[in-house]
Amino acid sequence: MNGDTIMLQQKTRYKDFYKVMASIAIPIALQNLISSSLNAVDTVMIGNLGAAEIAAVGLSNQVFFIFVLILFGINSGMSIFTAQYWGKQDINSIKKVLGLALALGLSFSFVFFVAAAVFPQFILKIFTEDIKVIELGSEYLRIVSFSYVFTGISFAYSFILRSTGNAKLPMMVSAISLLGNTLLNFVLIFGVGSIPPLGIKGAAIATLLSRILETILILSYIYHSYEVLAVKSLKVFKISKGFLKQVMATTTPVILNEALWALGMSMYSVSYARISTEAVASVQIALTIQGIFQVIGMGLGNASAVMIGNVIGANQEKKAVDYAKKFSAMGIITGGIIGIIMIILAPYVIRLFNVSEIVSLNAVRILRVFALFMAFKFYNIILIIGILRSGGDTRFSLFLELSSVWLFGVPMVFIGAHIWRLPIHFVVVLVSCEEIIKMVVGFGRVASKKWVKRVIEYN
Repeated sequence: MNGDTIMLQQKTRYKDFYKVMASIAIPIALQNLISSSLNAVDTVMIGNLGAAEIAAVGLSNQVFFIFVLILFGINSGMSIFTAQYWGKQDINSIKKVLGLALALGLSFSFVFFVAAAVFPQFILKIFTEDIKVIELGSEYLRIVSFSYVFTGISFAYSFILRSTGNAKLPMMVSAISLLGNTLLNFVLIFGVGSIPPLGIKGAAIATLLSRILETILILSYIYHSYEVLAVKSLKVFKISKGFLKQVMATTTPVILNEALWALGMSMYSVSYARISTEAVASVQIALTIQGIFQVIGMGLGNASAVMIGNVIGANQEKKAVDYAKKFSAMGIITGGIIGIIMIILAPYVIRLFNVSEIVSLNAVRILRVFALFMAFKFYNIILIIGILRSGGDTRFSLFLELSSVWLFGVPMVFIGAHIWRLPIHFVVVLVSCEEIIKMVVGFGRVASKKWVKRVIEYN
C-alpha cells in the first residue's frame, strides 16, 4: 500500500468522523442555544419585575436544577448502554433500557413534585433569609412543580433518541416548546388584552404549559414515525434482575455524580445568597449568559458520548481512543476561542438586563471570570459526559467530579464568602479553580486508556 493510498484513507476517515460529529453536535448545540437564549429572554422579562423576582426564580429553580441533573444522571447512564446497543443493533435491549429510564425518571419526578408543591417555603429558607424572595419563590415553585412529571418523560425519550443518532427531533421539539414558553411568559407575566399581568405566577404557568407541549410533541413523533422507541407493551418495564444489576452497576455512579454535583452547585447558591440578594441576582444573570456561550461544548460532549459509545459497542476500542483524542483537542481549542469572545462581549450583553448598576457590574465581572475558565470547562464537559461515561468508566468520573466540587469548590465558596468576605466575583474565581483540578486529573486517566470498558455483552 503506497503513501498516497494511506493518506486518502486517512482523509476519508477524518471526513466521516467530522460528518457524523456534525450530524450529532450541531442539532444538540442548536437545541442548547435555543434553550439558553430563550432562558436569557425569560430572565430579562423577570428582571423587569425586580432583583427580588430574579433571585426568587433563580433560587426556586435550584430545586429543578437538582432534579434535572438527577434525570441527566439517570439518562446519561442509560445512554451509555443505548449507544453501545445501537452499535450492536440490539433493539430489544434498547427498549428495555428505555423502560428502566422511564421507571426511574418518573419515580424521582414524583418525589420532587411532592417536595416542591408541599414544602416550598421550607426549601427556600435553606437558600435565603429574604422574606420577599421566599414568598415570591413559593408561589412560583408550587405551580412549576407540576411540570416535573412531564420533564421526566421527555428526558428519557430525548436522551435515547440522541444515542441512536437521532438528535434533530429533540432539537426541533425543544425549539417549539421553548419558543412557546417565551411567548407565554410575555403574555402571562405582563398581561395582554383581557389577560391580566400575573408576574412571577405567569412565568411558572408558562413553564408548566411548555413542558406539557414538549412531552406531547415528542410522544406524537415516536408513536407515528419512530418504531424503535414506540413502547406498546408493559413488558419493557419487566426488567430481569440480571439486566437491572448490569445496568445499575454502571448507571448508579452517574446518578450519584449528578445528584451530588447538583447539591454542590446549590451550596454555591446558598453561599452567594447569604452575601446579598444582589449577589445571587448577578450570578443568576451571568450563568444564564454563560449557558448561551457554552452550547458548543455541550454539543461536542454529547456527540463524543454517542460516537465513542457506538464504536465501543461495535468492538472498535482503538477507534474509541482516537475519537477521545480528537474531541479533547477540539474542546480545549473551541473553549479558548469562546472564552475570548465572552470577555469582549460581556459588558454589551449585560446591558440587555434592566437591573441596578451594582448587579450589572458584578454580572460583567462574573461573566469574565467564567470566560477565563472556559477552555478547562469545555474539556471537562467532553471528559465527563463524553469520554469517561461512554467508556463505562463511571466510578472514576464520580470520584473526579465529587472530589473537585466537595473537597475544593464547596469549602472555597464558604471560606471566600464568609471568612475572607471577598467580593462576589473573587469568590467565583476561587470556585472556578476546581475546573483546573478536574482537567489535570482527568487528562491522566484518558492518557492511561483505562477508561475504555465495554458494558454490554458482545457475541
